[in-house]
Formats: sequence, C-alpha cells, structure tokens
Amino acid sequence: MQSRENLRKRSKRNSLYLIIAAVVIIVGVVAGFAIHNQHVQAEAKARKFATTHFNPNVSIYGVKVGNLTVKKATDKINQKADNVVHLKNDKVVTERDPQITTIDQATVQKYFAKQHTDVPNKANYNYTSKEFDQAKKRLNQIYKSSVTYNIAGKKYDLKAKDLIDEASYKDGKYDFQNVDKLTDKLKDIDKEVSTLHKSYKFTVPSGNKVNGRTITVKNESYGWGVYIKKARAAVEDAFMKGTKSIDGSDYIYGEGFSTYAHGYGKSNHGIGKHYAVVSIKNQELWIVNNNKVVVHLNDVVTGTLNGGKGNQTPSGVWYVMYKESPSTLRGYNDDGSKYASPVQYWMPFTLSGCGFHDASWRNDWSKTAYLNGGSHGCVNIRPSEIHSVWSNVTKDMPVIIYN
Repeated sequence: MQSRENLRKRSKRNSLYLIIAAVVIIVGVVAGFAIHNQHVQAEAKARKFATTHFNPNVSIYGVKVGNLTVKKATDKINQKADNVVHLKNDKVVTERDPQITTIDQATVQKYFAKQHTDVPNKANYNYTSKEFDQAKKRLNQIYKSSVTYNIAGKKYDLKAKDLIDEASYKDGKYDFQNVDKLTDKLKDIDKEVSTLHKSYKFTVPSGNKVNGRTITVKNESYGWGVYIKKARAAVEDAFMKGTKSIDGSDYIYGEGFSTYAHGYGKSNHGIGKHYAVVSIKNQELWIVNNNKVVVHLNDVVTGTLNGGKGNQTPSGVWYVMYKESPSTLRGYNDDGSKYASPVQYWMPFTLSGCGFHDASWRNDWSKTAYLNGGSHGCVNIRPSEIHSVWSNVTKDMPVIIYN
C-alpha cells in the first residue's frame, strides 16, 4: 500500500499536469485565434488590393501591368505599347508613335473587370487589341491585293505589292505614305488614254456632205484626262477593301469652262455625231447632227488674220460652253478702248471670249473680210442666218476650227 504522503505527492503532480495541460490548451486557443485573425486580416487586405490592382501576371497590348492600378496601367501602356502598324519593305511591322494615345482609361478598366478575382491569383492574362490585330491582317491583305483598272476599253492590272511602298494603320485610320509608283503608273495610263491636247485625223464636211477631206486636228479644251488624285484614291480604297475592278471613267476630268470630261466613250475620236466645224480659210461653217449636215454657211467672218494673234480665231477642238440670248459682248478694241456690243445670240467656245454670235454692225461679209477686217476672234454670223445656228448648237457640243 502507498503511504498517504505518496498519494498526496502523486495528487499534486497530477494537478500540476492538469494545470500545464490547461495552460497549453489556452495558449493554443489564443494562438489559433491570433493566427486566424492574421489570416482574416491578410485575406481582407488581399481582397481590398484585388479591387484596385491587376492580378500579378497580366499583360495588355504586350505591356506587363501586374499589380498596377488602372490609372498606372493606362499610363504604362501609353508609354510603352506599340500603336502603329506599318507595311513597308514587304513586311508588316508594329511601331510606337509617342504622339498617339494608345489606350484610354475606360478601356483599361474593362480589361481590369475581365481579369478581376476576389483575391489575386497567378493565372496568366494576355489582352490584345482586336482593332490592332485586324489592322495587321488588313495590311497583309492589302499587300497581296490587286485591282483591274478599266478605262477607254483598256484594262490595266494594278498590284499593290508593285505600286505601294509603304502603308500604315495609325490613330484609327489607314493611310498610304509612299505612293509614287502608283502615281507614276496612273500618269502613264493618262498619257496613253487621255484625249486632251491630242492630235488625230478627222474628216470634215464639204459642201452639204458630211464626209469631205481628212485633216489633222488637235483637242484643246475638248477631251478628257485621268484625274490622277481621285483615281489614286480609288485604287487605294480598292486595295483596302479588296475590290477587284474599277471603272476609270468615274475618275476623269475636262478643261475649259467646265471641269467635266468631254467626249468620253463617244465614237469618231470622241467627237460623236453632233458637232460644229469652221474653216478659217474658206470662211465656212457646218453643223452636223446625227452625222448629217443640218446647217451650212459659206459667208461667216472669223477673227482678223492680219491683226495679230490676239484677234485670230484659234484653231483646234473646243466646245460650246453655254448659250445666252440676248447678250452683250464686252472687251477692248485694238486702240485700248472698251467696247460693248449687244447681240441676240451668244454661244462662246473659248475662255478667251471666242464664240458664235450675230453681228448686226457688220457690212462686209465677203470671203476676204477676215484678212484685215475680221472680228476679235469670234465667228460672226449674219443676223438672218444666226437662228439656224442657235437652234442646232447645244451646250458642250464640240467645235472644230481649222485653217
């Protein structure tokens, strides 16, 4: 049997163990609460951080923005990201223009919303610009594109890789920077097909017959040419959109009173079936309608031949700019004095003031009147005959003057 003293010692020892155990438990509980509180606080801090900062592994437009706020991420992207797509040296490359704002804060905020998690995570997020990616794709397509340029019955195959040295997508717009080759090509086409200032063989009337002798005439204001600037823009647009064919007649121009093209697509060297002809040597005038002589006058008076070039009726192919009845012709006499001559019918065909009109003041209607006493350049017509001319002349009608 154990003695009472031993029992007492054992009881004290057990009590001590219980106290120690209780203390350990209490310390453990307190430590647990502390650790839990720290974890809760850390998680709360992480949640708060995640509401204002990107996750660690996020890239926007090739720029790392991990752990940055939306504003700081916006600033960094605008400082470092490429924002221009170039097609040059047969390759599509990206570059940065510091003058261009690459992205706005609202867009960065949208990317932030896409990657946002309650607490930061290490997943990779990589956001690219759909617009930028589309631009790279488009410029590659442009480089491979071609278009058929149709004009005056001819076809020209234009290939971007041969004609465009440099193009770009910048600040939301596509642009061609170096188009010298395309410009030169269109100029070559213009030289080949344009009718402005071109000479050609033409059969003029004789008597009352539409087909007389064949002469050489030269288009002056009459005719058309390729409007290089507009044609170039049309080709560039076709390259961008992948258009396969262009009607070149939509991009032509004319000269003189009107910048509209004259004679495009017409037969008979662009003159067509309706025109006026004046022979300076024979002092004759013909008007042809539907390939038939409808007016023939052999007593007109043209500009004074021996009065200097300023008074001569200019040869070439012109067109009737407009018709006016009645009208007053104004200008200067050879001595410098002004004149104002009322006429009943006025049909100008040059910007210098030459045209068809009646001349009630004229007495000399002989074949030689024009040598020394002709007009200031106009084609004078007897008042009794002018109405037949007026009735058959139309605006834009070709006027062929030859010696």
